[in-house]
Amino acid sequence: MPSKKNISILNTSLTSGGAEKVISLLLKELVKDFNVTLILFYNDIHFPIPEEIDIEILSEKSHDIPFYEKAINVFRFTSRYNNIIKRKKIDYAVSFLAYPNLLTGIVSTFNKKPKTFISERGFPSDNTSSKISHYISKIFYPLLYNRCDKLFSNSIHINNDLKANFGVKIPMDIIYNPIEKPKKVITPNSLNNNDSLNIITAGTLNKRKNQIMIIRAVENLKYDFKVSILGGGELKDYLTKEIYSRNLNAKVSLKGKVKNVNDYLVESNCFVLSSFTEGFPNALLEAMAIGLPSISTNCLSGPLELLNNNKPVNINNGEFYKAQYGILINNDDHIALEKALTYFEQNPDERERYSKLSLERSNDYLLNTIYSQFKNFILN
Repeated sequence: MPSKKNISILNTSLTSGGAEKVISLLLKELVKDFNVTLILFYNDIHFPIPEEIDIEILSEKSHDIPFYEKAINVFRFTSRYNNIIKRKKIDYAVSFLAYPNLLTGIVSTFNKKPKTFISERGFPSDNTSSKISHYISKIFYPLLYNRCDKLFSNSIHINNDLKANFGVKIPMDIIYNPIEKPKKVITPNSLNNNDSLNIITAGTLNKRKNQIMIIRAVENLKYDFKVSILGGGELKDYLTKEIYSRNLNAKVSLKGKVKNVNDYLVESNCFVLSSFTEGFPNALLEAMAIGLPSISTNCLSGPLELLNNNKPVNINNGEFYKAQYGILINNDDHIALEKALTYFEQNPDERERYSKLSLERSNDYLLNTIYSQFKNFILN
């Protein structure tokens, strides 16, 4: 039996973000085929890691450090990363997210081995936090991304943006986010057993996720409903004030960060994604895997691919579109969201139909299918 090849996975940490969730799932399968080294900038780990995996931490400090120290860390981390690559005799080096990808580009510049693969997880033109980071991206993406062998993202729109606006020319592929089949799923016809419309959303409380749109949409609903907003973040106090100022505190609740997300999902009968932008919406996919009928903004990127097989749609302001696997609305259109919610409330048969379609669609993203694509990408 041939010996296993050595592969490394680089990321800033393994906290509870979308890219980190993807890494945690891939690690479960990678250990079957490779000797795996997980390399993290910071010792911040949320997800379980298989015991067969070697873990290398580049800094014992928190990621919450001054900007100047982060700049210095570019050199420190690159040197330490490169040393690990050589010491572990890594055959395939994979990194996720922009900062780790840039380091992989630097390492690739000085080493013919290993093969280097980078993964962009957010829509690049909307994924820079400041003008400085935008300029850095414009300069260093074409300079360092193009030093690597291949790139994969989780959306065709991300790849198109990298080509058109960031000068990335290396071969690119699309590997969607994997999910594991939930232990508990909703039986579609059970959605008709509850007189209340139980709405749920999940995500960091920030401007990009735009939870305020949901609060505005439900303010004038005339039927019985409840809204659960899962997640923590910088806008918690702002959203709390908005909920109370609109007298919605009996109807809308901020649940904070929860580990048992699926327990909340199975108690709901409608999922809403309100984001201005996404890389690929894990929360939407996981809700569909539970069997929830979903309403999503048609933001870049992911919802159109998930809910309408990436077939373009034209949605009038204030209106919703019944897509193949869910309902789509325009960004920040709380009027359309109010109408879509009312449509689901008044048409329980449509909730049931979209629940069945959600379960069907989510099967395309099961871990074994996605991992096979990832393994083929690495080896070929």
